[in-house]
Amino acid sequence: MAGCARSSDGKVRIGFIVKQPEEQWFQSEWKFAGVAAREHGFDLIRIGAPDGDRVLTAIDNLAAKNASGFVICAPDPRLGTAIEQRARVNELKVMSVDDRLIGPDGKPIRSIPHVGISGVAIGKLAGEAAAAEAKRRGWPLGQIGVLRIAYDSLETARERTFGARDALIAAGLPAEHIFDAPQRTTDTEGGFTAADPVLTRNAALKHWIIVGLNDEAVLGGVRAAEGLGLGGDAVIGVGIGGSGTADAEFAKTRQTGFYASVLLSARKHGYDTATAMYEWVTRGTPPPPLVHTSGTLMTRDNFRAVLAREAA
Repeated sequence: MAGCARSSDGKVRIGFIVKQPEEQWFQSEWKFAGVAAREHGFDLIRIGAPDGDRVLTAIDNLAAKNASGFVICAPDPRLGTAIEQRARVNELKVMSVDDRLIGPDGKPIRSIPHVGISGVAIGKLAGEAAAAEAKRRGWPLGQIGVLRIAYDSLETARERTFGARDALIAAGLPAEHIFDAPQRTTDTEGGFTAADPVLTRNAALKHWIIVGLNDEAVLGGVRAAEGLGLGGDAVIGVGIGGSGTADAEFAKTRQTGFYASVLLSARKHGYDTATAMYEWVTRGTPPPPLVHTSGTLMTRDNFRAVLAREAA
C-alpha cells in the first residue's frame, strides 16, 4: 500500500473516515486531526461513512482526490478485509482508530496499525473509582448493589463493564449483588429503561454503584434511581467518555448520583493518528502496530481543569 506521498499539485491529502459523524466524540477527533493538518500543512478530508457500502465508496473517493492514506473508525470491524483490499487497490495507506479491524478469522488484522482504547483497563479504572468512593462514604460492602448496564453485543461495551465488575469484586463487593441490566440502545433513555426494573426489584438495597458503556447509559441509571428516591448520597455512577453529558451533571449546584466519568482523549485519537499517517506517507515511517490510550478520572472537583488540559 505504498501510494505517492504527494499529489500532482504538491499537496499531501489524508482522509479521516468515521462511522457516526454526528456524535461529539467523532467531531472532536476530526477537530484535533484538523489541528494536525494545519501544523503539518496537509489537507484533511473528513468523511462520514455509517455503513459498509459508503466506506468502500469513501476509499475510492479518496483515491480520486489523490489522497495518500486514511484513518478509519469503521461502522463494523468485520469490514477489515474489504477495507484492506480496497486500500491496496487504490494504493492508500490505512490505519484504524477506536475499533480495531478484524479479518475473516475473527482476529485483528495486524498489518493495519491501530490506535484504540483498552476497554478492560478503562472499565477497571471506573470500577476502582466507584469502590474507592464507596469506601470513603463508609458504605458497608454487604449493603451495596452494583448495576451493570450492559450492551454485550458490542465488544468494547462488554470489556468496559466486565472490567468495572471485576474491579469491584476485587475490592470486596459481593458478586451476588451485581445485577445486569441489558439495554437496547446506548443513550440515556436506553440506560433508564434497562435500569428501572432492576432497581425496582432490588429495592431492599439502599446504596448503588452504576457502571456502563458510556456516560449516557450511566446517567440513565442515575435518573432511574432518582425516580425511586435514591439521590446523590445513595448512588455512585461512574461513566466513560467525559462527554458533555458528564459536564452538565458536574456543573449542577448539587451533587447527583453521577459521581465521575473516565475521560477518553479524542485529541490522541484525532491528532496523533493524523500526524502518524502524515509521517508515514511523507517519511515512510510506519506507525506502531498497536497503541492503547488511557483515560483520566474526572469529577465535579476537577472536570474544568481536566477539560482545559485536553483542549490545550
